[in-house]
Amino acid sequence: MALTDPSKRLEAIPPYMFAELERKVAAKRADGIDVISLGIGDPDHPTYPHVVEAMRAAVADPGTHNYPSNRGRAEFREAFAGFYGRRFGVEIDPETEVIPAIGAKECIYNLCFAFLDPGDAALASDPGYPVYTGGPTLAGAEAVVLPLVPELGFAPDLDAIDAADLERARLIFLNYPNNPTGAIAPEGLFERVIELAREHQILVVHDNAYSETTYDGYVAPSFLATPGAKEVGVEVFSLSKGYNMTGWRCAAILGNADAVSTYWRLKTNIDSGLFEAVQLAGAAALNGPQKPVEEMNAIYARRRDLVVGALRDIGVEVAVPKGTIYVWAPVPEGHTSTSFAELVLEDAAVVISPGSMYGPSGEGFFRISLTTPDERISEAVERLREHLA
Repeated sequence: MALTDPSKRLEAIPPYMFAELERKVAAKRADGIDVISLGIGDPDHPTYPHVVEAMRAAVADPGTHNYPSNRGRAEFREAFAGFYGRRFGVEIDPETEVIPAIGAKECIYNLCFAFLDPGDAALASDPGYPVYTGGPTLAGAEAVVLPLVPELGFAPDLDAIDAADLERARLIFLNYPNNPTGAIAPEGLFERVIELAREHQILVVHDNAYSETTYDGYVAPSFLATPGAKEVGVEVFSLSKGYNMTGWRCAAILGNADAVSTYWRLKTNIDSGLFEAVQLAGAAALNGPQKPVEEMNAIYARRRDLVVGALRDIGVEVAVPKGTIYVWAPVPEGHTSTSFAELVLEDAAVVISPGSMYGPSGEGFFRISLTTPDERISEAVERLREHLA
């Protein structure tokens, strides 16, 4: 074995998918090609001014300069408790049912180390955020994919889960509104998941990254608002997308007090918590005006309609999403996810994400992100019409 050979568990997972997208874009641009990337979902508008101002004040306060507590500042925990009460009708105990996370990705990853042992399994939405499958693998456990069935509204068929996998499972990862499909939670799904979790002693982890990014009058619920949810589950709420705060790495885990405590116990051994100035900025986002979120959603809705119209013009049958910052669509007949993404890149100099990057059930689809400035979205749309119609 060579000095710098990676561990077997690291070798077991593919390179992070967006790194490959970035490489392809860089290579094209180096050749002088004007590439428009609709691949990565990173908001193109700045963080809202009142959040930035709160951060400025907090950074200037010497009281934020020391090690933070992993439990989080009282202002942060109370802001989340208040927000969940107002927004979702969910009562959260700020002392025991919420602590900060350094972004949803960190939280989901570390939940795997907090709850999984070798031989255990995590049930992971497929297609889904890659950490749902990479986290269990790196923790020495196994990820068992739960195909999201288009005919079920991109929900998993819970009755189709293998009995042996259910017995090994300790975690189940869900995410609605859903990345990458844009689907919203079908009626009754959360109730059925709670029954399953209770019967098989599986901790539900609901990744609530997109609840504030919705359209056409749809208001996304919290999983924790479902009766019995806190008995079997936690929710990870991220400020990244709804508040244009991807770089801030500001999130929280909420819900079952024992599960939150176990996650906290792990974190006390591996990191020193979320910078307190970021916590105070996060509190300002939750406590402050929500009008900017509505305005951002109006921008995304306009872009969504542009993209959907262009795809339909070139013969792609695409559903109009009610949530997230993505459009998920089937590839044209005769293509795989990868071959269609390569065709679009070569012919139109537009980057889209092949659905297969999000798991086996993503094959046959592609994802377009709406986080590109309006004029570039419009140009990308015209290129698609010109080159692919």
